[in-house]
Amino acid sequence: MSHQLSTVITGIGELTTNDPERAEQGGLLGLVHDAAVVVEGTRVAWVGPAAEAPDADVQVDAGGRAVVPGFVDSHSHLVFAGDRSAEFEARMTGQPYTAGGIRTTVARTRAATDEQLTSHVARLVAEMRAQGTTSIEIKSGYGLSVHDEARSLAVARQFTEDTTFLGAHVVPAETTPEDYVDLVTGPMLAAAAPHARWIDVFCEDGAFDVDQARTILAAGSDSGLRGRLHANQLTYGGGVQLACELGLVAVDHCTYLSDADVSALASSGTIATLLPGVEFSTRQPYPDARGLLDAGVRVALASDCNPGSCFTSSMALCIALAVREMRMSPAEALHAATAMGAAALDRDDVGVIAPGKMADLVLLEAPSYVHLAYRPGVPLVAGVWQAGRPVVGPWG
Repeated sequence: MSHQLSTVITGIGELTTNDPERAEQGGLLGLVHDAAVVVEGTRVAWVGPAAEAPDADVQVDAGGRAVVPGFVDSHSHLVFAGDRSAEFEARMTGQPYTAGGIRTTVARTRAATDEQLTSHVARLVAEMRAQGTTSIEIKSGYGLSVHDEARSLAVARQFTEDTTFLGAHVVPAETTPEDYVDLVTGPMLAAAAPHARWIDVFCEDGAFDVDQARTILAAGSDSGLRGRLHANQLTYGGGVQLACELGLVAVDHCTYLSDADVSALASSGTIATLLPGVEFSTRQPYPDARGLLDAGVRVALASDCNPGSCFTSSMALCIALAVREMRMSPAEALHAATAMGAAALDRDDVGVIAPGKMADLVLLEAPSYVHLAYRPGVPLVAGVWQAGRPVVGPWG
């Protein structure tokens, strides 16, 4: 049996584990001070005080800096072509965001080659990794034809297993809503399903209503895809209630919520994935994260990296916005961007630093995780290990 190379990262001033077994002493984040982590192969083998760390083949000294789990970005739209900076500039001068801009990206994405799309996704994934994101979900949704949705997902699958079929993003101009729902639930789904784990619907005014969303999610379930939902981003609506009724693992955006929506989220356990970069980029009101948490709702944070409403790949920015604008504590925001992001993808192997978990770790150029919110806009990532392999920093 071949020996797996082991690495001990020692001298960690503050280690965020997110390990529930350490919550009693380490709080929500399971903090360990003066800590060490041993990595063997792709997994974490040992976590504890640095003074008790076992020997390893390679030793890395963190120099008193903080280590956190790799960010888990559970909502992104990376497969696209073109640029919509002119739309952003117009919006910043007073024009409100509507879903119509999606069609601009659709035309450019359809015109791009597979190689161009793959190269573009690779650049964005590398950009995310350099900022500490080690696990991502990637949606389709800018093809909106059988061929283009299938190839978008095939491109995305090169970078993550968490791929999401979002043929139900908007209705293309060349068809009717009724005919398009038939297409999405028929030939398009059949072509997309082999490349996807999830199915998603943009359940909003101007996109798909609750009944259409229910039909599309049911068809996806019949094809073995698990459901996700964009809901209540632009106005109040029935999307969040539908997500809770169907027992979806997560529902995303959740900007406009009634008391009944909040109660449904709390009782169902469906995670509210909040995307504060969208509100930053569109000047919409921010979701009430504080109210959700106080009501017992499980909350995740994600980037929603996309060319229209939020072209940021920075989970650190999302953490800072969540703290400043949505009244989350720094600990709650980091937990939402790591452990809860993993939960939103129904994964228990990432977002946590504990024995047996994937060795996805981020070394910060800071003494504490609090600096992620305390120093917004500052490049704090000094090193990244992904599946046990150093990919950013002097060790990569």
